[in-house]
Amino acid sequence: MDRWIDHAVWWHVYPLGFVGAEPLALPPDAAPVPRLDRLEPWLDYLVDLGANGLALGPVFASGSHGYDTVDHLRIDPRLGDDAAFDRLVGACRSRGVRILLDGVFNHVGRDFARFREAEAEGPDSPAGRWFRWQDGRPEVFEGHDMLVSLDHEAPEVREYVAGVMAHWLDRGADGWRLDAAYEVPPSFWAAVLPAVRERHPAAWFVGEVIHGDYAEIVAESTLDSVTQYELWKSTWSALNDANLHELAWNLGRHDELLASFTPLTFVGNHDVTRIASRLTNPAHLGHAVAVLMTVGGVPSVYAGDEQGFTGVKEDREHGDDAVRPPFPDTPAELAPFGAPTLEVHKRLIGLRRRHPWLVHARTTVEHVADTTLALRSVPREGGAGLVLLLSVDDDPQRFPDELTGEVVESAVPADDPLDLPPHSWRVLAG
Repeated sequence: MDRWIDHAVWWHVYPLGFVGAEPLALPPDAAPVPRLDRLEPWLDYLVDLGANGLALGPVFASGSHGYDTVDHLRIDPRLGDDAAFDRLVGACRSRGVRILLDGVFNHVGRDFARFREAEAEGPDSPAGRWFRWQDGRPEVFEGHDMLVSLDHEAPEVREYVAGVMAHWLDRGADGWRLDAAYEVPPSFWAAVLPAVRERHPAAWFVGEVIHGDYAEIVAESTLDSVTQYELWKSTWSALNDANLHELAWNLGRHDELLASFTPLTFVGNHDVTRIASRLTNPAHLGHAVAVLMTVGGVPSVYAGDEQGFTGVKEDREHGDDAVRPPFPDTPAELAPFGAPTLEVHKRLIGLRRRHPWLVHARTTVEHVADTTLALRSVPREGGAGLVLLLSVDDDPQRFPDELTGEVVESAVPADDPLDLPPHSWRVLAG
């Protein structure tokens, strides 16, 4: 069955950073600042890029970076209020843009009202049963003392999360990215999602999962999708190491996943070093985007990557700041140096939109060497497809004659479709 998600290309925004919000929550008596309105001038840019979905990072009331939620039913006052959210929904709807929200349901911030009750009343109190405890102390997420872990076996927590999800879907969201889903028992999602889907059968749910058996997690949790970190890592790693065997091997694993679900694919997000900084050779940025847009999956572009933004994630407090910078008020104020990278993204996203079957494409390796790779992607029902040629070699490379086809996109013009200049890529119809 054809679903709206089969045609989605997300533009992923970390709102608190994008709008230059204060690093800490506003005082309780401060008036909301409607900074979500600053996203509206960027929606036409999103559409011009070729995307049709706005994937938002956290927008709910929090203590600092958004992943320490203190109230899932209130827009963070640094971003505005319900009215600001409704205006954003309306602006998206008028352009045919879908909205994905970021739900942090593994843990909460210490100022979450129910946790404050639990601290005062103890682990055995009604509020205390919302959280996990060890030796009388609350368990925390990955050593972060300000992030208190919820007890996902508690019926109250399951009911609360289902209510939050339905509330914002009622207000116009189209789906949820579920933060740190890898820390949550799959049985929790399997228990929560049926009631939400009953009210919103078209909603899409994707879990943040880094390691593990992706297909098994999807099956047990009943999520629609998970984040494809394996493909993300092998893409930049193979390009950097001039070892395209690594990418070829992981694409075999990726193709197996597509038999059971459609992963969320990406080459950048708010949690990792920018792809332009990760790649040792800037000429390979187009290679990474070409892989993203010509293999199966639901693709997401992290805002700024399409402009060649740089930024290195560091393992320290505020180590994410470099990859979550403020943006100018309007796209017209962007620096001109990003234009070539933007053009490559537009061309490859356009290719993706012209071939919507790519969301479920099956990809085979037609040729692989250390520095050259040919991938054939075809509709899952079979038939003609696309061939992606990649070269990270310092010398021109000739690909096998049986791969010939019409050039549909290329890093540089081609006299012969199978002759690639050094450090180049090409997409052929065939």
